Amino acid sequence: MSNLANPMMHAAAVPLQAPGPSESALVDRVRRGDREAEYALYHLHAPRIHRLVFRLCGDAALTDDLLQDAFVRAFSRLDLFRGDAAFGTWLHRIAINLTLNARRSTQRRDRWIGEMPDDIAAPAEPALDHDFQRSFNEAVDTLSPGQREVFVMHTLEGYTHVEIGEILGISEGTSKGRLFHARARLRQLLARFAPEQTHG
Repeated sequence: MSNLANPMMHAAAVPLQAPGPSESALVDRVRRGDREAEYALYHLHAPRIHRLVFRLCGDAALTDDLLQDAFVRAFSRLDLFRGDAAFGTWLHRIAINLTLNARRSTQRRDRWIGEMPDDIAAPAEPALDHDFQRSFNEAVDTLSPGQREVFVMHTLEGYTHVEIGEILGISEGTSKGRLFHARARLRQLLARFAPEQTHG
């Protein structure tokens, strides 16, 4: 089992040079016990997965733990990786599953920071802005797990529907449908923050 207790401490030991080895080549090297390949894969995928996990759990310390767990689990179970999808896609699935399990087991509240639906305006006054953020957090928390995952991944983190489909194992159309319903739900719950319509 690989030991990635703190890969960030070893960042300087992994000089990543463009174009560098392919992801599949790195995976093959990890299978042979190459630690530098482990760190190379870590630096390739960790930043984006870290952001996504934080969006889903809202806890910085828990995010760090889940990120480490995801890589340790992936590297220790490479015998289960068949290569049907990219290693990064498989790793995302592991990280998301760990995050959802952690949320269910600890019943942590989500803290969502990021964009809001286009037709919802953030109030200018600090007190109202705080009220909006609290209401936005609570509104996102009411979404179904599937809608919440797609909303966070697409709207807040910029994943495409194709990427979301590959990571979550759903079709592109399903991803788009979940996003549509998530936005509709948020618009309904946050309607009081929408700018007033004026008719001249």
